[in-house]
Parts: sequence; structure tokens; C-alpha cells
Amino acid sequence: MKTQALALLVGVDLGLPNFDTNLQELGLLAQTAGLEPVARITCKRKAPDAALFIGSGKADEIKMLALDTGATEVLFDQSLSPAQQRNLERHLEMPVNDRTLLILEIFAQRARSHEGKLQVELARLQYVSTRLVRRWSHLERQTGGAGVRGGPGEKQIELDKRMIGDAIKRTKERLTKVKKQRQTQRKQRERRNAFSISLVGYTNAGKSTLFNALVKASAYTADQLFATLDTTTRQLYLGEAGRSASLSDTVGFIRDLPHGLIDAFAATLKEAVDADLLLHVVDGSNPDYLEQIEQVQRVLSEIGAADVPQILVFNKLDAIEKSSLPLHLKDKFELRDAFEGSSRSVERVFVSAKTGEGLNLLRELLAAQAASVQTSDIPQTPQ
Repeated sequence: MKTQALALLVGVDLGLPNFDTNLQELGLLAQTAGLEPVARITCKRKAPDAALFIGSGKADEIKMLALDTGATEVLFDQSLSPAQQRNLERHLEMPVNDRTLLILEIFAQRARSHEGKLQVELARLQYVSTRLVRRWSHLERQTGGAGVRGGPGEKQIELDKRMIGDAIKRTKERLTKVKKQRQTQRKQRERRNAFSISLVGYTNAGKSTLFNALVKASAYTADQLFATLDTTTRQLYLGEAGRSASLSDTVGFIRDLPHGLIDAFAATLKEAVDADLLLHVVDGSNPDYLEQIEQVQRVLSEIGAADVPQILVFNKLDAIEKSSLPLHLKDKFELRDAFEGSSRSVERVFVSAKTGEGLNLLRELLAAQAASVQTSDIPQTPQ
């Protein structure tokens, strides 16, 4: 049986809002990636140290804590530069990784479709391409003697850069073909004039559970981060009028989602951009739900989907304190723009995808939204 690697979690408070003092989310990411968090340490700094991100004194403290707890890897909640990562590994004498690589590792483990695997591979290659100086630091002494250029070490680095560059080019070409296939499928739906709905939301908000409940499907669900990476689309029957819509389950968002992943998953997230309606699923039982809503809005703005109409679906009603709920389970919510600061009023509905409570009300809202759009050619569902 494979032994779990033991991870020491590090968070640096740089005075930015929403600092995770308990490193709870980083711990969940570590567990999802197959690591076991054994210790957590945080510190405050006005700005990152150029060489070690943290000061040398704090680095010594981390090294001692790792020795005391048996940690075999150090994980930072922030992104590290290649030089900082290399310097920390030398100082701590153990592997050091950051939040970005952790998310990439999880995506690599979870991707199932051909497109998903290509997208993850592209993001991973782009990340690794910036770390070559770290990967080949043991060859620094081989860069040639006095006045000699182009020693074996330098040649190896250049060779590796070329190999990774070629791999990035090939992966982009393969992704372009997959995108064209997806565009063809999307155009077919548009020709049918089908009303399209995409589920979006913070990771582990319960999107896939809601998807399964609405369309009676069996998409993979688990109480962990990034359970779903590949977009799944099914037909959703919307009630008495016999109307139907296409419902897509998309990858979950997270704080500080690596930009490489946003770019690499552009084809998958295109489902959200092209949707007629977004079901923004929120974990209503999470005390940080407002921050999570803000993070999702930020990513939606980045991918050009900020103006798509939304319904906020507060999920996990079965785990919400009933006294904290509004008198009517359907009401309005002021949704703020992540960048402009403006707000708009959107529908909010409380449901439990697990028990089914509130789903009839949600279906009524969806049917009303579909009816408000010119969809006279939507296919009729056989009775």
C-alpha cells in the first residue's frame, strides 16, 4: 500500500483581504491531491522576500517544524517564483510546491475526457517551462570553463526548452481541433434554438449533485474539491409546456485559480460564456459564501461571461440553519460586479440537491426564464 506523503502547509499574510488564517482550503487541496497535512504555519509580511518569499528566520522555523512532524513536502498557499521555489528547496532540503502546482496536480489526476487531458497538459507544460532553471540547477557547474560558452549544461537547458516548446505547440494544435469539434456541437444546439443553461460555482458547492438531481444523470460526485473537471451536457425537461433545455455541468472555480488553467480551459468554460442562463451554485452552509460568490464573479468576468443572466442557487439547504433563512425561500440578491463595483438584482433560490427540497421551485424559475426568451423552435419533449 502506497504511503501518503506528509505535507507542511505555509500561509503568508501580506495584508490582502480574505487571508485564510487556518489554511483550511489549502488543506483540502492537499488532501484531494493525495497528501496528508501534518502541520500548518502562518506569518505576516509587508511584502514577499525576493529570495525565499519568507525571511530566512521563518524558513529555519519551517525546517525545524518539518523535522519535528516528519513532513516530506512543504506547500505554500501563495504562488512562488521559480527562483523562490529553488532557493526554498535548497534551504529546507526538501520539495517545495505552491498552490498553483497543487491545483495543476489535482487537475491532472481528475481529467477524464480527451479535451480535459489536453487542457491540463497544456497548463502543466506552460508552468514547467518557467521552472527549467530550477529543474536543471544541478547542471549550473557544467556551463563551461573560463571564457567557454555553450557548455553541456547550457546545451541541456536549451534542449529542454526546445522540447517543452515543441510539446506546447503540438498540444495547442490538438486542442484547436477539439475546440472546432465542440463549436460544431454548439452550432447544432443553436440551430435547434435550444435554451442553454450552465452550472457554475465555487468548487465543492454541489454543482454535480444538482446536475444529477435535475436531469436524473449519474455524473461523478464527491465531497472534495474539483470532483468535476470535464463538461457534461444533458437535456433538461422544463415542465408542462413541454419545453426542454441543454444543461451543462462545468469545472468549479476557486480562489487564485491559475491563469494558465483559465486560458487552457477556455474551450470548456466557453459553455458558460455562450449560455443563455447561468445557475450560479453556492454552498449556502459555508460561512465564507460571500467571498466564494465574489471569486466566481471574478472568473466569470475574466472569461467574458459576467453579463450572462444568472440565478443564484443556494445549495445544501439541509445543512443550513433554518432560522437564518428568509421567510420565503425565493427572493432577490444584490450581485456585485467583481471589477466595476456595480450591482444588479438577481433571483435567489434555496435548494437541497441532496434531498430534493426546493427543486420544484427552481424548475419553475428555469421554465419562466426559458419562456421569456424567443425559443419557439425549442424541440418538444415526447409525452
